[in-house]
Amino acid sequence: MPKIITVREFAQILNLPVTKVITELMKNGVIASINESIDFDTASILGDELGYEIKSPVESHKSKVELTEEEKKHLVFRPPVVVIMGHVDHGKTTLLDAIRNTNVVESESGGITQHIGAYQVEVRQSEPKFRGSKTDRGILRNTQDDFVKINKITFLDTPGHEAFSAMRAHGANITDIAILVVAADDGVKPQTKEAISHAKAAGIPIIVAINKIDKPEADIERVKRELADLDLLTEEWGGKTIIVPVSAKQNKGIDELLDMILVVSEMEDLKANPLRPAQGVVIESHMQAGMGPIATILVQEGTLKIGQVVLIGSIYGKIRLMENYLGKRITSASPSMPVRIAGLNGVCSFGEILDVTVDERTAKNKLAAKDIQKKIFGLAQISEEAKKGELKELNIILKADVDGSLSAIKNSLQSIVSGNVKVKIISDGVGDISESDINMAVASKALVIGFRVSASASVAKLAEEKGIKISKYDIIYNLIDDISAALEGMLEPEFIEEIMGKLEVIKVFYSTKNHKIVGGKVVDGKLESGLKAHLYHSGKKHGEGKITTLKLEQNPVSEVLKGFECGVGIDTERPIKPKDLIEAYKTEEVMRRVK
Repeated sequence: MPKIITVREFAQILNLPVTKVITELMKNGVIASINESIDFDTASILGDELGYEIKSPVESHKSKVELTEEEKKHLVFRPPVVVIMGHVDHGKTTLLDAIRNTNVVESESGGITQHIGAYQVEVRQSEPKFRGSKTDRGILRNTQDDFVKINKITFLDTPGHEAFSAMRAHGANITDIAILVVAADDGVKPQTKEAISHAKAAGIPIIVAINKIDKPEADIERVKRELADLDLLTEEWGGKTIIVPVSAKQNKGIDELLDMILVVSEMEDLKANPLRPAQGVVIESHMQAGMGPIATILVQEGTLKIGQVVLIGSIYGKIRLMENYLGKRITSASPSMPVRIAGLNGVCSFGEILDVTVDERTAKNKLAAKDIQKKIFGLAQISEEAKKGELKELNIILKADVDGSLSAIKNSLQSIVSGNVKVKIISDGVGDISESDINMAVASKALVIGFRVSASASVAKLAEEKGIKISKYDIIYNLIDDISAALEGMLEPEFIEEIMGKLEVIKVFYSTKNHKIVGGKVVDGKLESGLKAHLYHSGKKHGEGKITTLKLEQNPVSEVLKGFECGVGIDTERPIKPKDLIEAYKTEEVMRRVK
């Protein structure tokens, strides 16, 4: 089945009346005419309800946005998208302010009157400073020193961990470069290590900004050593990590930091196609008096335009207003540009993907299809998922009220012996269940387990929208029992073989490729019709078969005991000769247990 098919074509493939297909679509909330298209997911669900198995087209392992050779011709360089991360007291906000205040275009300075979650700066360079680049960005180079080039950089003004949680949850490559801020007077802290893990997991380059170099206690070399211990070895020591000393408070090193961002950007060869249908990601959304739902979108591909109909998760609408980060009204937005849009029918979630659709009717049909597919992923479903081969690990996101409880639960879960399946704690922490936990659960197909903690109404709503089941407990033993049961459901059953009887072949009466009739004597146990059998020749096993009939003195019987001679009909492709041994057995399925 193709990815997109008309209702008429779908009905023809199934050899069903078109009216039958349209009626079934209507039952599921999808209104479509015979010439309208439905996607593969809708067709698959519909086919299942009609008694057909719909097979998917062969999927590519390429990136989400597939580009044809023709589309590749339209690729152009885009500004890098940068997120600033680090310990809470190391000056992330001050650094952002320093960059914003010193690098917006002069005519626009002071124009940023609202927070939209992202902004752009322009960097003027008097000469090319790029090294190791894959291209010259399509700009004619001048041999004169007064050559001026203007580059843009997009900064996400949002907590770094949220950006990476959204990336994992939605598969959206929200950011290209991470700036890791480390205070020169304080060094590496736990949040610093967490930020490094996030960036490495996302596979994006890290530039380190050692901030607060103006302080008397600043020790840049100590910070470099601590970073080296975390595999971030500075270039001057033979590593690959760019480290820039800065003072956000005194505006020192800011220009060099921006230059290094552009260096890395050029090496990453960041491109997008502004001519394809727009795609973007939500980086902020709220309800605004007089305007209704507002969303800040980071455009990633294509050009987003006023008047287009967009679909964002379960939200849709026609763009009736578009503003840039300065609050100025615009009519279109190109790749890497952050914009605010209005015209949606609800508030979106951070990290959700925006797609442009033909019209609102198409958007509604796509939403209806998504609703059909939505399912709650909870403990009861683990066994079924495992049988389909979809699970090898039981992924868990664990939240508890205090460290003591958290430690006890983790130790108990990790001590469970479960054969070839295991508990994998994706994330754990003390405190209530957060939206970040839900997003991570979506990305890792994990269970969200809470021990004596709660989830706010907004978190519960997000979990419901994403199809994530939150399981909460007050007693550790109940939690462990449920997880153990889920693991047992994931284990493949064990089959125990029990030998029922043995027959020594005396004579072969009939033999075809797939069936033999022999006579022999039961020398051990008993033979039963319907049992499977091992075949032995000269003491060595040489095949398998299944006993189909037994005859005792020409009379059909269901079993023959030890000491009696009988006739045996057996299905097997292996040859049977006198003195061979037929060993009848049965298998019993035994559910495996965890310890």
